[in-house]
Amino acid sequence: MKKIETMEKSTKEAIVKGAVDIFYKDPENNIDKIFDIIRKYVKDPDNLKRVNNVYQYYNEYPSVNRYIKNFLTKTDKKCLEKFFTNFLANATWYGMPKRAKLYQEQGIKTPYVILISPSMRCNLRCTGCYAANYSREDDIPMEEVDRIIGEARDIGIYFFVILGGEPFFVKDMLKIYEKYNDCIFVPFTNGTLFDEELADKVRDLANVVPMFSLEGFEEQTDKRRGKGIFNKVMHGMDLLNERGVLFGVSSATGRYNMDVVSSEKFVDMIIKKGAKMIWYFIFMPVGDDPDVNLMLTPEQRLELGSRVRTMRKTKEIFLIDFFNDAPYVGGCIAGKYYCHINSHEDVEPCIFAHFSTDNVKGKPLLDCFKGPFFKELINRQPYTPNMLRPCMMIDNPEVIREVAAKVNPKPSDKGADMMLHDKEFQAQLDKVAADFKPHADKAWEEVFHGKGNSKMSKG
Repeated sequence: MKKIETMEKSTKEAIVKGAVDIFYKDPENNIDKIFDIIRKYVKDPDNLKRVNNVYQYYNEYPSVNRYIKNFLTKTDKKCLEKFFTNFLANATWYGMPKRAKLYQEQGIKTPYVILISPSMRCNLRCTGCYAANYSREDDIPMEEVDRIIGEARDIGIYFFVILGGEPFFVKDMLKIYEKYNDCIFVPFTNGTLFDEELADKVRDLANVVPMFSLEGFEEQTDKRRGKGIFNKVMHGMDLLNERGVLFGVSSATGRYNMDVVSSEKFVDMIIKKGAKMIWYFIFMPVGDDPDVNLMLTPEQRLELGSRVRTMRKTKEIFLIDFFNDAPYVGGCIAGKYYCHINSHEDVEPCIFAHFSTDNVKGKPLLDCFKGPFFKELINRQPYTPNMLRPCMMIDNPEVIREVAAKVNPKPSDKGADMMLHDKEFQAQLDKVAADFKPHADKAWEEVFHGKGNSKMSKG
């Protein structure tokens, strides 16, 4: 059986590699052939529909046409090949059916992507950050990281987001990326450690897609991270762009920087630097000092979604809005399509939901997905018919309290504990949810016509 699975995976990798080779022989004229090859081998109706939608956008919107051509022609061939092989052939085309079979045969729902924080250490001391409190002794041992990645790959997970701390501060992670060269790794980085040597290494690995964290322009970034940091990040982007390495930008979007990071001026700058995507995450009241006053107002939250949807059709970059895009993926995806393993090896449903009932230390990864916590969340999703209100903590805060009362998860930070036990904080979150609801309900009907991806909502 193992041999058959290996042959199937190798065949799909070879098809994707062949498509990239065809493209490189005549980039300008062979893009249509790439879409034809993908359509020929993608059998799942939902994935085929997504491919056809991309092709339609490619033909109808000049910016999308330019973006795809730029993506394909400006990327180093090995990086391009690894991206399509590891992401399309392995994580999606091969991994998804394998995990679906596991669910059908054993009833175990496993995620599409795992977020993991091997270390909380960092080379910076940003305002409001707690990285200074961690040392090497707090890291997940590399042999444990190796085991977790290996076990995940065995059950069909080939996509990993690497968090921290600063992922490139932990140099041994480069050995992990090299060992698991059939997986795709996306480290979220402050971008300050890139020099010629590291940029060359990332290009040669080809399966690493860094995401640079930015709060905005130089003024906003240096105010929080320190003088000169913005220019170091820009230099890091230049080094990767010169080498044809795929990279993107991540923006933690709060009340005071929303207009900056979602402005055309900011997006145009990121495009000019060579980034291929921007990933927007709204500020969440988590951690050791949760503050609801830093969150987006209801109007800002929906305006962010509106700007992103508009710029998708006008800008040469791929934009993701983690919260406002929830209707496209069926609402909340925590525990269902992704999960987070923190530096203590607690398995959490979401990078923002610091609760766990399982720890993977000395325990098979697969066993952690059998527990009641993830199953309870999945059974309740979507938490409301309005998928613009997907979250169990800020949109439907009663859900995390009800689930916690039932399965008794362990909070792993002060903010999580406050969500369960601090009446004043609970009242603040209830108000956040109540204030957002009428705005979200109106947008749900006017923008989405009351419909989301109901199939994905049930996994």
